[in-house]
Amino acid sequence: MTPKTCAACDCELDQQSIKVKLGGKTVEVCCEECATAIGEAEAAKASAKAER
Repeated sequence: MTPKTCAACDCELDQQSIKVKLGGKTVEVCCEECATAIGEAEAAKASAKAER
């Protein structure tokens, strides 16, 4: 079985993974720091889209 990995840093996930929304989909990250990074990336993408 292939282990699940963090959507932000590719670390292997354990039972304490955090689920966050990214582009309308739910992804799992390994820690609060990665959850914040995913959120910032999503906000930057939305901001760039709004500027067009």
